[in-house]
Amino acid sequence: MLARPRQCLTTAFAITFFVDATELHLDIATPTMHPSHTRTMKPPYHSRVPEAEAQIRATGERLTQPRVTVLATLLTADHAISHQDVAATIATHQAIDRVTVYRVLDWLVEVGIAHRIAGDDRVWRFMVNAQRKSTAAHRRHAHFTCTQCGQTFCLNTMKTDLQSQRSFKLPDGFKSAEVDLNFRGACAHCS
Repeated sequence: MLARPRQCLTTAFAITFFVDATELHLDIATPTMHPSHTRTMKPPYHSRVPEAEAQIRATGERLTQPRVTVLATLLTADHAISHQDVAATIATHQAIDRVTVYRVLDWLVEVGIAHRIAGDDRVWRFMVNAQRKSTAAHRRHAHFTCTQCGQTFCLNTMKTDLQSQRSFKLPDGFKSAEVDLNFRGACAHCS
């Protein structure tokens, strides 16, 4: 008596088990890939490449393919994303070394194109600075971290006194270089 075939699908292979009264048969076959999973499709950050190139050129620094790719990936994100998120997005379409991604992200922060936000999990998340703001002004804005989905958002439009820092009285002799204000709760999507 032949039992119904059961399939276990993974990205690497498919296994079909046929069980009869006396023995177990194993058929290993490579599944066909759906066109949406191939590397021939344009990456989601492709449309942001010209903008990324323009921002990098404006720094006067070298325009390199990893810099353009990492920045274009950040430009497509609507929230702050980790190094791992950046590397994973790029890796689905081209090979890139994770150390290169780290170096490019650090460079983007150094030149003021992006900023980093420390997460509760001690993982840096990166977001592109608003072009209208100076680097110094961008260092004085609030963030919102969703406790349900873990995403972190910049609150650029929030009306606060963070720009002048008048609402915070530091002890004599202390001078603030940066304000890190992070709200936590449920984002619009999760609430």
